[in-house]
Amino acid sequence: MAFADLARALFALVVTLGLVGLAAFAARRFGPEWLTRLQRPRAERRLAVVESLTLDPARRLVLISLDGRERLLLLGEGQLLDEAGAAPRPSGAGA
Repeated sequence: MAFADLARALFALVVTLGLVGLAAFAARRFGPEWLTRLQRPRAERRLAVVESLTLDPARRLVLISLDGRERLLLLGEGQLLDEAGAAPRPSGAGA
């Protein structure tokens, strides 16, 4: 009787681990598309990340699109630089 109980517990463990593995595979394979379909459509977005390139562990180049114009930003080391090499001014700052 002990062997039957051990076999039943082992079979239940294998089935449970198989279902968890199948759920993880399905989430990786179909998760992102499924989640985007569940979200309600939003108005046209003004800001989008076009591309990102890691230069080293501390710095990253990011190409963004804002209102149809593309901007290149250098992020890292506690600073933000645009194409001209200067920190961008806040939109409310005067000339």
